[in-house]
Amino acid sequence: MHIVSIFMKKIIYNKFEKKEIAQLPQVQFNGRIVVIISPGETKKAVDFLLSQPILGIDTETRPSFKKGVVHQVALLQVAAKNICFLFRLNYTGMTADIIRLLEDKTVPKVGLSLHDDFSSLHRNEPMFTPGAFIDLQDHMRELGIEDLSLQKLYANIFGQKISKSQQLSNWEADVLSEKQKVYAATDAWACINLYREYLRLIQTHDYQLVIVPEPSTT
Repeated sequence: MHIVSIFMKKIIYNKFEKKEIAQLPQVQFNGRIVVIISPGETKKAVDFLLSQPILGIDTETRPSFKKGVVHQVALLQVAAKNICFLFRLNYTGMTADIIRLLEDKTVPKVGLSLHDDFSSLHRNEPMFTPGAFIDLQDHMRELGIEDLSLQKLYANIFGQKISKSQQLSNWEADVLSEKQKVYAATDAWACINLYREYLRLIQTHDYQLVIVPEPSTT
């Protein structure tokens, strides 16, 4: 009976090869996506989000292909379980309600490599202080995972592929494409799923870490 329980544990890897991700089934957010483009819309959206038990968060910035040119954050995506709000910061600016969301200390907000997001957002609004945020990278290390990008984490934990095809698209476009909206929402929503599964694994110890051998140099 003890042997059976071991084999039923979830297998996770300390490292996950990028080439293996292409073979996995694709996953994407299938809930409602709400695009916020005017400052006046932000209060109602933030009020709703702060009524939720947990949020996933991410940002998108127009890519720069010139050395030394850095753009401000164009999109702040914040997801609950079945809905994601896309705040188009290049239209709304950093309103008082968006800052209220970011500084809130009551609702946990899960993201990935949050230091980078905060550094970028501080180019938009230097005077806000981040509130209740949870960085997935800090917690996934506790499981022994070393490859900590969102795509590799999701493939490792759930055996599913998150497409990154829209990552370098124009996030300041007049109108976001459907592919851009789904991409952005998926990244924020995926953070919630990963954190909930992390909590389950930590509490139940229902996983087995496999150490991937280093490639031979001979």
